[in-house]
Amino acid sequence: MRFDTKDPDAVAYQKRLALRRAARSPGSIIFNFVVFPVFVLVTLWSYVHYDLRCLGQDCTSIEYRAAKILKENPLIDGHNDLMIMMRYLYGNRINSGNFSDRFENGRLEYHTDVPRIEQGLSSGAFWSAFLPCPSNASDFSDEAYAPIVKATLEQLDLYHRLAAKYPKYFTPTPDSASALRAFQDGRYIAPVIIEGLHQIGNSIPTLRLFHQLGVRYATLTWNCHNIYADAAVVTNEKGQSVRSSPHWGGLSAAGRDLIEEMNRMGMIVDLAHVSPDTMRDVLAGSEDGSWGGSIAPPIFSHSSAYALCPHPRNVPDDILHLVKKRNSIVMVNFNPGFISCTESDSGTGIPDLYEPNVTLSQVVRHIKHVGELIGYDHVGLGTDFDGIEGTPRGLEDVSKFPDLVAALLEEGISDEDAGKIVGRNLLRVWAEVDRVADKLQKERPPLEDGVSDFATSDAADGTGVL
Repeated sequence: MRFDTKDPDAVAYQKRLALRRAARSPGSIIFNFVVFPVFVLVTLWSYVHYDLRCLGQDCTSIEYRAAKILKENPLIDGHNDLMIMMRYLYGNRINSGNFSDRFENGRLEYHTDVPRIEQGLSSGAFWSAFLPCPSNASDFSDEAYAPIVKATLEQLDLYHRLAAKYPKYFTPTPDSASALRAFQDGRYIAPVIIEGLHQIGNSIPTLRLFHQLGVRYATLTWNCHNIYADAAVVTNEKGQSVRSSPHWGGLSAAGRDLIEEMNRMGMIVDLAHVSPDTMRDVLAGSEDGSWGGSIAPPIFSHSSAYALCPHPRNVPDDILHLVKKRNSIVMVNFNPGFISCTESDSGTGIPDLYEPNVTLSQVVRHIKHVGELIGYDHVGLGTDFDGIEGTPRGLEDVSKFPDLVAALLEEGISDEDAGKIVGRNLLRVWAEVDRVADKLQKERPPLEDGVSDFATSDAADGTGVL
């Protein structure tokens, strides 16, 4: 039978016949009855899997809500010292069965290994490439710092070797956007950091190179002053930790330049370990108004509330109000000496540990103090795991994060605020640091350090100049 191709009704009839034949083809049958239904089921599962998990359990329970929060929000620990533990106990050797078996299978010393990371539903950590201050901490010379710069490079090499061996847990995340993508892809948010500017050897170019190697925040001091800033705690001639006396009275002039360069390059400024004067300078600028402070919001990566434990490492209430003003964040430390203490008569300015309150509940009190004083947008978690000898009861290692979130909920903190505390607040601050850096890089060139001429007495002509 022939159809008139100019007849519209005939053409429409032909199309209907073709569609019917196509619908009966094997490929179409497979699509209609296998592929499409599977697609629909997968899509529905992505929306309702939490509800389906509720079968046989109470989906309003604290435990269920805590697990759901940690599935939907990245828990990012602001400070983990695993790598310094590896240096001291394993000599940075990660390919020996001694380390790798324990890290992979759950028998590693201290607080962090793969099974406990997974059990704790953790999504990230800022891994510290920490090295302690020089033995003579009052010597700010390049020569005193040179071995520390070398050792810092060894720690950064360790980080990159770990990234090659364990990419899920150590792959660098250069900015806030890549951090969020890592979480969405099921990978660990894993930047590396340095803890104290003694690690850069008085050299801003060295800090820039560290940034290129993955360092995403720099703590301005450890337990020693440096040419840039004053620390909260120093070591006296007897080897005791003591509350510091001012050296610069906060930031030095070089420190102000360094903060501006950190803002430009997109490196987060960390105020853990610094003196109250340094905190104020960075957060509020100079008293005479000649310098406005950090443009990008800084962080306190592992500090707690001074009002609850008067340790010089903690953040006083007046500083907390500046934290809010700068849209910053205080990440509560789990170190027993920073969460539970009483005034001491030792003369050191360091309080005594009050052991009865070294508990998960006391950590929650610190979180609530910050949150209730300045808002839950300004608090996070910075455990100091693997860098502390003891831990609070109930927070023995990284596997205990669900218990902490459950405790926050039991204290009446909302699910939304709990999600902010575990990681969303840090991502917000990090995104603002990235935004400021993008703007400043279009407006100004990198800061150029003055360098001295390189000379050697071994030059061939005997002049000492090559």
